[in-house]
Amino acid sequence: MGSLGEDVSNGVRRIVDFRSDTVTKPTAAMRAAMANAEVDDDILGVDPTMSELQKQVAKIMGKEAGLFVPSGTMGNLIAVLVHCEVRGSEVILGDESHITAYEQGGISTLGGVHPRTVPNNADGTMDLKKLEAAIRYELDDHFPVTRLICLENTQARCGGRCISAEYTDQVGELAKSYGLQLHIDGARIFNASTALGVAPERLVRAADSVSVCLSKGLATPVGTVLVGSNEFITKARRLRKALGGGMRQVGILAAAGLVALRDMVGRLKEDHANARLMAEGLNAVKGLHVDMTIVETNIVYVDVTADSALTPKEIVEAWKEYGVLAMTWGRTK
Repeated sequence: MGSLGEDVSNGVRRIVDFRSDTVTKPTAAMRAAMANAEVDDDILGVDPTMSELQKQVAKIMGKEAGLFVPSGTMGNLIAVLVHCEVRGSEVILGDESHITAYEQGGISTLGGVHPRTVPNNADGTMDLKKLEAAIRYELDDHFPVTRLICLENTQARCGGRCISAEYTDQVGELAKSYGLQLHIDGARIFNASTALGVAPERLVRAADSVSVCLSKGLATPVGTVLVGSNEFITKARRLRKALGGGMRQVGILAAAGLVALRDMVGRLKEDHANARLMAEGLNAVKGLHVDMTIVETNIVYVDVTADSALTPKEIVEAWKEYGVLAMTWGRTK
């Protein structure tokens, strides 16, 4: 969910930060590991700590290789550009996906890739019939050529909803039947795995590539690992360099990622339980409503109803006085 400030007895107020799971802070164990990390030049491919992180994430996800990038946005951009090497290619995306909503249209600006959106259902999925209907599978001078489908797990704008392995398999089978690739924005794939009780590898088995964020609920200061086949990662590495994402002694960051895999993934169930508890409490407040059926992981959307005395912005400002930080989302949440 968020980050808890220091709770001390000398009069310093405790801050509870629910703005995003991106505000998590590195643990003491992470800071120690970063300070003592064995490093070398990663652009030359010889940083041992980074090599170990990439290897571990790839193994967890059941893929051949991994590549560390500074952000999930860069990871998704690289994945789309690798799968859509020919300019003017098309990718099919959910209309509520992070790539669609929050990545500045980079796939078009930098890659010449055309986005074709399909509505996300309330549970984060896309209707398979609509998904298939969106595929341009015939060569026609009027249309771009579809080469890729993207999913997001968990689906954040739908409330942190978990996408099942069975649904992902169906999308993967559909993609393969038309000769397409499948990429999963797995920024919160460990949240989905925890909530569903299904191994991450199983959730992404049908995917050709996955971006795995370490800097959200897992508390590392920065970084995403992009995973896929050896051939995919070779191409991804070249693109990372072109986009300015190559770094030198980056094992300092990788060290925090290794601690996150060891210590933090197993604690996500606590995060989910706390989110549920908070959602239940807020749902009992007059003027607020939470759809409890969609609270599956670490994201809670609160509807401010017509009988509320305060607007969402006013509520957020009032909470600050009590040391509680949150964000408005749209006009009514």
